[in-house]
Amino acid sequence: MKKFSFLVLLLGICFMANAYAFTASAEPLTLKVYNWQDYIDDGLDDDGNQISTPVIDLWVEDYKARTGITVEVVYDTFETNETMLNTLKTGKSDYDLVCPSDYAIQKMIKEDMLEKFDTTKLPIYNKYGSPYLKELFEQNNWTEYSVPYMWGTVGLLYDPEVYTEELVSSWDIMWNPEYRNLATTKDSVRDTYFVGVMHVYQEELNDLRAKYQNNEITGDEYNKQVHIIMNRTDEETLRLVEADLKIMKENIFGLEVDSGKSDMVTGKISMNLAWSGDAVYSMDLAEEEDDKVLSYSVPLEGSNVWYDGWVMPKGANVSLATDFVDFLSKPEIAVLNMNKIGYTSAVAGDAILEMISDWYGPESSETAVEVDLTYFFGDTVETNEDGKVIIEIDEWYIGRQFSAQYPDYETIMRCGVMEDFGDQNQAVLEMWANFKSNELTPLTWATVIVIVLLTAVWLVHSSIKQRNRRLHIRH
Repeated sequence: MKKFSFLVLLLGICFMANAYAFTASAEPLTLKVYNWQDYIDDGLDDDGNQISTPVIDLWVEDYKARTGITVEVVYDTFETNETMLNTLKTGKSDYDLVCPSDYAIQKMIKEDMLEKFDTTKLPIYNKYGSPYLKELFEQNNWTEYSVPYMWGTVGLLYDPEVYTEELVSSWDIMWNPEYRNLATTKDSVRDTYFVGVMHVYQEELNDLRAKYQNNEITGDEYNKQVHIIMNRTDEETLRLVEADLKIMKENIFGLEVDSGKSDMVTGKISMNLAWSGDAVYSMDLAEEEDDKVLSYSVPLEGSNVWYDGWVMPKGANVSLATDFVDFLSKPEIAVLNMNKIGYTSAVAGDAILEMISDWYGPESSETAVEVDLTYFFGDTVETNEDGKVIIEIDEWYIGRQFSAQYPDYETIMRCGVMEDFGDQNQAVLEMWANFKSNELTPLTWATVIVIVLLTAVWLVHSSIKQRNRRLHIRH
């Protein structure tokens, strides 16, 4: 009996020890996230009023319901990939999750800055991630290190009252003197450089497209060649592109970082090199505020398909970070983020398809256009008898918001992924510095003229004031 009592006491002690250990382990955890500004649903309306639960809080609630553990999220933002990389390289930060762009992810992989994802711990992403983006990541060996978040293309946002569809179907329009001082391009070596490459090798790219259309090469071969050309950084290409961009600079209004999307709405410019998400923002805002129509085009020579993806820096809480990324892969959560930020999620599924129908569905049968989205949705939704995903869109949105968010397969075939400049990074930066310092753009000239005029007025005013003062002293 005494032995039994002793065993009961021992079991009780073990139970209490385990309970204490569980309680200790159940103390609040911290997830540190580093993301682009305005790149997740924060539950705020346009006036800053809280109207719904932020996505981060939804995950915190979901995680506690599943595990019983409370998580605190430290959420910081950055403005450029370079800022993000510099922050991480200082060693003063210890983020668990970061959301860089494609070329920055490549750089981080090369420099062994990242932890690997255990893809078996991403069941939601495995089920609902777009087959197209999954394949893109697998082809480039990024699957182990990154999970796609948002994606899109780079194209021309334009005023259809100024430009025809034919004019904006080629990068030539940026060099066309008949439309001088009407367009802006990005003050970004990566985005503007590839436009120069596409223009320099225009003939080669057009020949490739013709071969693809004539079934002389496959879609994969065509896309691969466009990708190779777009990422050329040899000395000859740098020389040609620098000379070509200098000509273009004389023809455009100027360079911009983030003002292009609003300048298009106000009519300050009539064409802008734009990321698809910004293009959607501008098109929506122009309609809402000014009842103005803007359109979007990806030139036929080819362009860039970009993506931002989640990565885990060395030393990250892999388990917690992976759980958060998988939660973001829920289609209903992706809808919240898309509704807020206007960019296109890498997630597919029925909820996304329903959202597209709500946003872009036809007002009547007369305006309905059938669109094939099989490449993006694949088996994440129910397909028709031919194994395809066909949806009806109002023709009003073709060449506009819908096409910016979900380009057709032919457009995707002529878009390449931007690579890190690698060993040529310094040479490209020197080319860009030469391009920017060559001559003043019209925008810079205008600024200089204003400064000169103000200085002249001030000098004249000072001269008169001194003269009057001397006269006063004499009298």
